[in-house]
Amino acid sequence: MFIFRGLESHPRSFVKAVSWRTVGSIDTFILGMLFTSGNAKIAGSIAGTEVITKILLFYFHERAWSLVRWGHRPEPVAGDPAPSDGLGSDGRGLDGRGLDGRAEGTAPA
Repeated sequence: MFIFRGLESHPRSFVKAVSWRTVGSIDTFILGMLFTSGNAKIAGSIAGTEVITKILLFYFHERAWSLVRWGHRPEPVAGDPAPSDGLGSDGRGLDGRGLDGRAEGTAPA
C-alpha cells in the first residue's frame, strides 16, 4: 500500500487491528447473547461477520492516522541533548538550587 507511508510498519498496523478486533468481537458476542436472549448461533454469526469488516476498517483508519502529524513528538536527533525540564539528575536546578531556590545544604531563611 504505497499511499499509506506512515511511522508504523504495515505488519504492526495489521497486528494491532487483529488484537483490537479480538477484544471487540468478544464484546460483540456478549452483547449479541444479551440482545438475542442467549442465542449463541446468532451472536456468533454477528461477531464472526464483523471481524472481517472491522479489521479492514481499523487497518485503514490506523494507516490514515499515521499520516497525520498532529500529536507526534519529534524524534531526537543523534548528538542533540535531550529536552530538559530545567532540573538536573538529582532533581535540583541546573544552577544547583532546588525548586525552593535554596542551594543544596542551606537552611531556610
